[in-house]
Amino acid sequence: MSGGRVCVIANPAAGRGRGSRVLPRVRAAFAAHGVTDVRLTTGPRQERVLAGQAIEDGFDTIVALGGDGTWSNVANEVLARGADVRLALLSGGTGCDFAKTTGSPATDPEATALLAVEGPDTRVDVGRIEDRHFLNVSGFGFDIAVLEDIPRIPLLKGNAVYMVSALRQLLGYRGVDVEIATDAGRREARRHLMLIVANARNFGGAFQIAPAASLTDGLLDAVSIHNASPLRRLAMFGAATRGTHVRAPEVQVEQAARFTLRFAQPPAYETDGEYNRAASAEVEIACVPGALRVVTPRANP
Repeated sequence: MSGGRVCVIANPAAGRGRGSRVLPRVRAAFAAHGVTDVRLTTGPRQERVLAGQAIEDGFDTIVALGGDGTWSNVANEVLARGADVRLALLSGGTGCDFAKTTGSPATDPEATALLAVEGPDTRVDVGRIEDRHFLNVSGFGFDIAVLEDIPRIPLLKGNAVYMVSALRQLLGYRGVDVEIATDAGRREARRHLMLIVANARNFGGAFQIAPAASLTDGLLDAVSIHNASPLRRLAMFGAATRGTHVRAPEVQVEQAARFTLRFAQPPAYETDGEYNRAASAEVEIACVPGALRVVTPRANP
């Protein structure tokens, strides 16, 4: 269906400045289709403010230029308002993992402009944790250690900074104890290197963390990577780039519509690369089926 009225929300700071560098090409691509309303963020998480204004101004399609965090922030505002607004994805960030699962041509401004104006969309699931939603994943443990380490590596950009930080943490991170419960049963607390609750398949720029995940099945995939020796950690790290880590004996994957996680204390966690601190030691994560319209040529991502 037609995209109706279209605007672009751009995060120039995404990808350590990549968003700013691609902006002239984006402006030209959308102007060729009569779209000239481009709104720029000027601070962290300002995407939500701009998305709210775009919804109030009557736009039917919001194109978000940035990475997974930018896309997630725009989506959170759309979902919070219950707006029937489409989200289109443009890559200007670091990992941009969500677009890999949706099949959106996020690295191609010209193709994205055409889709935003004339192309189809599909309804996809999102995850919900506490008072926020996520498009891609929510992560605990190792993932948080990596996020806390990335600012200490100022000379690298893109996927390289994540890979280097991840390799550093593989050797030193001690893990976290997590108890996991679903409607099907409860698993006793066990030491995890990492727990990823995934809505989509890709994560961290290079990893197929949940290769069986679907955006349209009404389920989330909890990928438990249990503690292991440094050598085993390295092996699983490499396997995760191919999605074959799920065959390792230290890895357990469970699909469910809802997970209840219990920790010794309120954990830090990430949603689509954004750092958060839980309000309680017990955290509930649920799938919200078909909650968001995403502009994509793929019918069932």
